[in-house]
Amino acid sequence: MRHTERHRTSRIGWLRAAVLGANDGIVSTASLIVGVAAASASQSSLLLTGVAGLVAGAMSMAAGEFVSVHSQADTEMADLARERAELEKDPAAEHRELAAIYVTRGLDSTLAQQVATQLMKHDALGTHAREELGISEAHGAQPVQAALSSAASFAVGAALPLAVTALAVGPHLIAWITVMSLGFLALLGVAAAKAGGANVWTGAWRVTFWGALAMAITAGVGSLFGAAL
Repeated sequence: MRHTERHRTSRIGWLRAAVLGANDGIVSTASLIVGVAAASASQSSLLLTGVAGLVAGAMSMAAGEFVSVHSQADTEMADLARERAELEKDPAAEHRELAAIYVTRGLDSTLAQQVATQLMKHDALGTHAREELGISEAHGAQPVQAALSSAASFAVGAALPLAVTALAVGPHLIAWITVMSLGFLALLGVAAAKAGGANVWTGAWRVTFWGALAMAITAGVGSLFGAAL
């Protein structure tokens, strides 16, 4: 019988981008609305501010993720091109280098030489990329995937405090936005921890704490500017 295992490392690329986008969407939009609300703005102004923050933030996340992850991809491609040239120029030296890597990982010299020979016959560049450079298919940079995941998750995250702003009325608007946004952050932390196989309580606490700190600071700044005006 074939033994199969399900690992979560293949989720790292899109999960990191999605969690970052959703977290930023909730925190930045809620903080923006709370800060403007603390300056005694009307509900219509808050909604306009929230919508503008959602659109601008989603586009910024997409562009930022694409550029940053593409920089990583460019670096990986440059390293692979250099490794390909070295394999063509001096394959024997690359063979010795690969065998030495396996020796440092616990294989005896003879076995390390045999493993290096077999793997280089199968896929020399892929083996050196994985063992020497740490580049693998599961962890390779994917700019488009990261950009789309971040933009979509930011929009979803930002829509949550925006919906609370549209529904909540009265003098307790800031309290509603704050409490509900912290609840959304806690749920995000739990979902991200479960998807990544981490401790859910740690994930929820970490996301909620930093979100609360961001909203508190923004509300303080909004109050100061509101009082100055």
